[in-house]
Amino acid sequence: MKYQTSNPWKAIVACVFGLFIGWQAHAMLGEELTPADPSDEARADLGLFWGVWDIVEGSYVDITNVDEQAQIYGAISGMVNALDDPYSVFMTPDESEEFLSSLDGELEGIGAELTVKEGRLIIVSPLKGSPAEAAGLLPGDHIYLVGEEPTGEMTLWEAIMLIRGEPGTDVTLTILREGVEEPIVLTITRQKIDVPSVELTYEEYEGQNFAHLAVYQFGDDTYNEFEAAVRDILLSVPDGLVLDLRMNGGGYLDVSIEMLSEFFDDKRTGVIVKRLNRDDELMETSGNGQLADIPMVVLIDGGSASASEIVAGALQDYDRAVVMGEQSFGKGSVQELKDLTDGSSLRLTIAKWFTPLEQSIDHTGIIPDIVVDIDPATADPEVDVQLDAALDTLATQ
Repeated sequence: MKYQTSNPWKAIVACVFGLFIGWQAHAMLGEELTPADPSDEARADLGLFWGVWDIVEGSYVDITNVDEQAQIYGAISGMVNALDDPYSVFMTPDESEEFLSSLDGELEGIGAELTVKEGRLIIVSPLKGSPAEAAGLLPGDHIYLVGEEPTGEMTLWEAIMLIRGEPGTDVTLTILREGVEEPIVLTITRQKIDVPSVELTYEEYEGQNFAHLAVYQFGDDTYNEFEAAVRDILLSVPDGLVLDLRMNGGGYLDVSIEMLSEFFDDKRTGVIVKRLNRDDELMETSGNGQLADIPMVVLIDGGSASASEIVAGALQDYDRAVVMGEQSFGKGSVQELKDLTDGSSLRLTIAKWFTPLEQSIDHTGIIPDIVVDIDPATADPEVDVQLDAALDTLATQ
């Protein structure tokens, strides 16, 4: 069994993979995936499978040119794809090797996080400073074509394999965007990308000083960078804090709980994890509470997913902060990665998480307390309307 122990964002940068909160099983679920005992009905259905296999083997005219192992992999992929879950995937040995090398940061890409939603290949969020961001990709963009290849019948992994590539090479994407009539064609040069975790600045507004803490990922280095920012905030004694989780597609769940711990001076449930045939697991904050008393606004948007939604959801449930911006993405499931005997692997959704008040955000997202929408077609790139609204809210509290 492999749990995610290397930086999930390297995988997103390299592969443009989708939503890696699911790989946090090492932080909360210490049990192996357990095969179920097949029912009599399932065994009978396997008889049907082998019956078809025998017919193909005995009658297909070009059977001597067929790779039997490829047939087996195709059947397994079909079984997993039938779950209709974009986050569950079977990978052949070659695909598994490619994926693991991406976790080690050995591959490059455009720096965008993808998912499949209602049969469409969707941008969750471009990463900070990435070619995808520079090209103007936005959360919710539908990638209709990769080069000349339609994406409608692709699995997430197949799309990844087309989009990623060596640094310095180009990939052309045809984008359908809500509110824009004509398709948008973008040619993006792949690069090696170093995504920052945390960025702290200070904003003067209405005679007051506010900390603006942008968190771009929940990765290996995020908590240490966050703690350094906390120390700076404590020394600066600002009048309030904007925790900016926009365009943050997630990462390690345990990092999100550690971060939440700084906003509460007692132990309390940060997230509830529900798993098949298991008792609910309540993941608690530590009560470290260095920022427990500072007035606070949280900014989210459609690119805020998974770990970002855990933080925003808990702060909202406990009325610790005002949540502002746009509805978040809605990723509330957990995945594990299991190595199989021949080098192939299975990535499977094994749990769902809920906010402290047991609200599921899967497919729905976090609804802000105060909605501040931005129309990309008319927005001034030099003016951050949502940040200004957050500062105004803090200034008038």
